[in-house]
Parts: sequence; structure tokens; C-alpha cells
Amino acid sequence: MGYENTITKAISTQLNNPLLTVLKEIRIERLLKKNRFVKKEGAPLSSVLLHFISMIVMNRNIASFVKYSSHSFKKDTYYRMLGNKSYQWQKLLLQSAVALISKVKALHRGKKTEVLILDDTVETKRGKWIEGVCDRLFSNKEGRLVRGLNMVSLSYNDGYSNFILDFALKFNKNLRISIEEFKHQFYHSSDAHKRKQEGLQSKLEIAVSMVRRALKAGIRADYLLIDSWYSKPVFIRQIREMKLHTITRIANNPKLWNFKNEKRKTLDRIYAILIKTTRRKRGHYNSIQYTYCSTILKHHTAGRVKIVFIKTKNNLIPLLSTDITLTDERIIEIYKRRWNIEQGYKELREYFGFGKEENRIYEALIARITLSLLSYNIVSYLNRIDNEPQTLGGLFRDLECELDALAISMEVFIRLIEGIIEKLEEVEETQKAVLVLAQIVSTLRVCVRNELEFWCES
Repeated sequence: MGYENTITKAISTQLNNPLLTVLKEIRIERLLKKNRFVKKEGAPLSSVLLHFISMIVMNRNIASFVKYSSHSFKKDTYYRMLGNKSYQWQKLLLQSAVALISKVKALHRGKKTEVLILDDTVETKRGKWIEGVCDRLFSNKEGRLVRGLNMVSLSYNDGYSNFILDFALKFNKNLRISIEEFKHQFYHSSDAHKRKQEGLQSKLEIAVSMVRRALKAGIRADYLLIDSWYSKPVFIRQIREMKLHTITRIANNPKLWNFKNEKRKTLDRIYAILIKTTRRKRGHYNSIQYTYCSTILKHHTAGRVKIVFIKTKNNLIPLLSTDITLTDERIIEIYKRRWNIEQGYKELREYFGFGKEENRIYEALIARITLSLLSYNIVSYLNRIDNEPQTLGGLFRDLECELDALAISMEVFIRLIEGIIEKLEEVEETQKAVLVLAQIVSTLRVCVRNELEFWCES
């Protein structure tokens, strides 16, 4: 009937699930198929993925989502997606991030300095039988050795938005459950097997692989930002061979950073002589006052580099750049962006369920962490395209309220019409009107589900 088209048009115009809109914009179904997310029957994987992202944004686990959503799937549907052995979560995260970044670049005005940020974090886990958990990991957040997961991650930042491209769980010799004892064993060429083997590599090997994958996927960046742990001369040379410049804080370690071709071999000696011949400039970072000066040197492994010495009241902080054309101020300014990843970790823990995974199996753990990072990227994208960008935490709360309000208000509205139908059924002359209203309710339910993919009971 005519009213069906009218309702469908009105609902699609006024009712909008922002998460579903973004997934459609990046053609998520094509990405899923490309990365082996296929099944012969049952619920569409794109819908299951949307439900997972909605759970994270609405701060719900699978049990509560199934309980309160009238159009959710059965629990097993969600657990099967998490535990599937063939899905390529690593590629899905990277390719979806590339799609989001390509849309963000359309908003750039003028040339923007784009950077990759490499870092790692330790997330405490109390369970003894969680696959991938290691003992004796040092947590900077807690300042002590803990049992947990050690995650190495690579992010993209253009000065406004942050997107997580890749991650890996690094194992140490204190792995609680050995890889041979993991519940599932895989063929050596499978994606799951490769991810397990990746965890046995050194952090530097993992980092090189991540950067190489990102560049191959089409990510463009001007600089790679790393902290002093990763700033090994060999690693910097490897990144340089990829045609990518590095800006990093370097450790004042004479064994690593010994400039044999210079009369002033160590960093301390170089700085001591430099301040006698060079005028130092002043700067500040928040309330921290500092002075700085620079010099260009040649290292036998890292090559020709520029080192900016930042002197605070108590510390000497050397920053190294392989791009010697940058000014001192620009090197300091760009390196400050590295702290965006620390803020990103904080937001992941507070709003996106990172560290709260309820999974013991390694494959499910990888899937659940990927879903948190994918949700983070989508919210970061929504924050960027907003006319008035805000903190991710503020936008996260807005999205949570918006999805709840949309779902509950539509359910209340539909139930109101159903109440009217019940009253009209008592009057014999209104049978035709009852039939029309019932058809309207049916059409509304279909349209709402198509637009929101689910809704919650009030």
C-alpha cells in the first residue's frame, strides 16, 4: 500500500544509526569478504559486527545485549564470530582504518604533517589460564611487575585525529600457557598461526613488520615517532630504508649512541661542548620550562642525523631526527604528538572495553581487542567529521545516549500504537482501521530494524 513507501522514506530520513552509516561508507561487507569473513548460512556477519560495535559503545556485554535487545541474535552467534579460526582480524583492522583515513584526508586544508606512532602498553590480567598472558611484565601505569598482556601498536595521526592501524600481543619467556598448549592448533600457513608466531618475535621485529604492512596498505606518513626503547640505530636504519623519517627520544647510552667519527663521542660530551659554542633557546611544555640547542652528526649505523638537546631543570632529553632539514622547534612540536597514543590507551580502557575482555582463548582475545580498536577508529572518525570536534570521551557518551534514545523511543512509539489497536478492536465498526494500523506497526518494525539493525526494550 501507499503508506508503506511513505513510512519507509520518513524513517530512513529521520532515523539514523551513525555506526551503521560509517560501516556502509567504508563498504564493510566488501572488506569482510576480502578477509575471509564468510559463512554459508545464518546471521549476516556485517550485522553481527555492528552489534559488537554497538555493545562496546553502549557499554554492554553479550549477555546483557541479548537480554535487552529485542532483535539480537543468539549468544552462540556472537561467540562463534569471536572464536572463528579463519577470520583475518589484523587485515580487517588495517584496511578499515585505511578507508576511514582516506575519507578524513578529504577534510584536509593545505599540507598536513602525517605521522605514524609506535608504542606498547601492558594491560593487567588476573586470570592464570588466559592464552597469551605473561608474568613479570613491567607496567608503567602501575610502576611494578604484573601479570598481563603486552600489546605493541601502530597508530596514524594527522594532527587532529588518531587511528589505530595494527597491533600484536608480544610474548615473553614467562608465558603462562605455552603456545603448544593453546587450545587450538593451526596449519602453519594460517593467519592465526602467523599471529601466534609473531608474538614470539622481538618488539623491534614486530615493529618493522607493522610499519611495512601499513605502508604497503597505502598509508602515507612523513615521520615515525617512537620512544627511547625502540630508538636503536639498527631499527632507525631499517625504517630509513623504507623511505620514512624517524623522530625519537634516544637513551643516553654510550654503547648505542657512540659517534666514533666525532671527537666528541658520547651525547654528554657532545652537549657539554655544544653549550659553550651555541646559544640556547628557551621553550616550555605546559608548566615545564626548558632550554634547547642542536647539532648535526653522523652515526656509523643510523647515518646522518640531527639531535636536539632539551635541558629541563633535572633532565637532559636528546631528540633525534633523521630529517636534518627540520628546525629545532618543528622537531619538538612533531614529537609532542607521540603523547596522543598515551591518551588513546586511556580512552580505550575507559570507554572501549580494552582490558575487560572476557575471553581465555587466544583467537577470541585477538578478535575482541580488534573490535575495541575498530570501535575506537569509528568514533574517532565521527568526532572528526563533526562540525565541532570534542574529546572522544564526550562523543562516546553522546553516541551511547543517542543509540539508547533512538532505540527506546521507537519501541515506546510502536507500543503506543499497539495499545491504540487493542482499544479499537473492542469496537466492531473499526475492524478495517485496526487492520491498517497493524500493517503500519509491522512496517515500522521492519524499517526501524533496517535502519538501526537492532533496538532495545524500554
